[in-house]
Amino acid sequence: MRRSAIAPFLFAVLLAAAGAPSNAHDAAQFSAGEPGDPNKPAEVIVVVMREGDGKMLFIPDRLELRKGQQVRFLLRNNGLLAHEFVLATTEENVKHAEEMKKNPDMEHDDPNARRVAPKQTAEILWKFTNAGQFEFGCLIPGHRENGMTGIIVVK
Repeated sequence: MRRSAIAPFLFAVLLAAAGAPSNAHDAAQFSAGEPGDPNKPAEVIVVVMREGDGKMLFIPDRLELRKGQQVRFLLRNNGLLAHEFVLATTEENVKHAEEMKKNPDMEHDDPNARRVAPKQTAEILWKFTNAGQFEFGCLIPGHRENGMTGIIVVK
């Protein structure tokens, strides 16, 4: 190999060895399905995020969808704090929440997650290609513990 061909390879190996984060998400890595196709129809589901009475919550906190269904989640943060919507399995969200405790200002740049500032909105376009039970949760430290999770059942 020429030196110019070796350098990028070695750089990638060194980054991986150092534990550098990877941006190599592809559709196969998402348990709940895959990013949606903006050229195809999608059902719009509004999910409100808020806090009150000592709890943090999503409204609605349970959805039933069909395998193959494409959804445009319109995320509305009606609260006074920033909130997140992270779509995965419960196990994946619990593991990710532990990482968030170590780095509470971590922001997500994944198609299955959005952080929404107070009084703002965001969207996620998602196609549910897998059947099963999935979770959407706010992984900001303390939010999940105060009830900020929801369930999606895909049949």
